[in-house]
Amino acid sequence: MPERAPETAELRRLRRKIDTLDRRLVSLLNERAELGREVGREKRRAGIRAIRDAEREREVLLRVTMANTGPLAQADLLALYERLMSATRAIESRDRRKATDGEDRDRGA
Repeated sequence: MPERAPETAELRRLRRKIDTLDRRLVSLLNERAELGREVGREKRRAGIRAIRDAEREREVLLRVTMANTGPLAQADLLALYERLMSATRAIESRDRRKATDGEDRDRGA
C-alpha cells in the first residue's frame, strides 16, 4: 500500500471543517427522518394507507432542484434526495409493521 502523503495545515483545516459539517448533516438527516416518521404516524391516524405519495415526492424534488445553486450537479442532488425519501419510506413501513403487530397482539391474534 502506498504511503500517504503528509497533510498540509490548510488541508487539515479544510478536512476538520468537512468533519464538522458531516456531523451537522447527520443530525439534520436524522431530524428529517424523524419528521417523516411523524408524517407516517399522522397518515396512519388519518386512515391513509399509502406510504408513498408520488405527488409530494415530485414537489420535494422540484423544490430542492430550484434551491440548488451548485456546484453539486442536479442529477447528483436528485439521486441523494431520492435515496433519502426511499430510506424515509422504509422507516415508515417498519413503523407500520410494528404498529400492526402490536394491534394484533392487543386483539389476541
